Amino acid sequence: MKKTLLYMTIVAFTVIGCSKTNEVAESGGGTGNPGGGGTPTCDTVNMKYSANVQPIIAANCYSCHGNGLSQNGVSLDSYAKVPQQVSNGKLMGVITHAPGYTPMPYGKAKLSDCDINKIKSWIDRGALNN
Repeated sequence: MKKTLLYMTIVAFTVIGCSKTNEVAESGGGTGNPGGGGTPTCDTVNMKYSANVQPIIAANCYSCHGNGLSQNGVSLDSYAKVPQQVSNGKLMGVITHAPGYTPMPYGKAKLSDCDINKIKSWIDRGALNN
């Protein structure tokens, strides 16, 4: 009787665990890839400043370089202020934590590879105000 109860308990936990794992995979939860598949995807095609780049900058840079703040003389709170940081290489240098640049966002985790690749793609396409 004890072995049967133990066996049924193990089976029940296994079934519950598997069903929860499948729910996460099917919903894309935890994978970064809506719809599952397990491999995160990062769309970097046709990046636009207003739709793709500005939200990344706002979320990660504005606490020091936006909303009227100009930490170390750098303000990124409008498109007009961003091209200088792009053309002198500082934007990519700081967000990729390249040697010789102060890693940004300062005191926080590095931007995700996806966010960095989105910004790089936008720059590679001419860093347009679009």
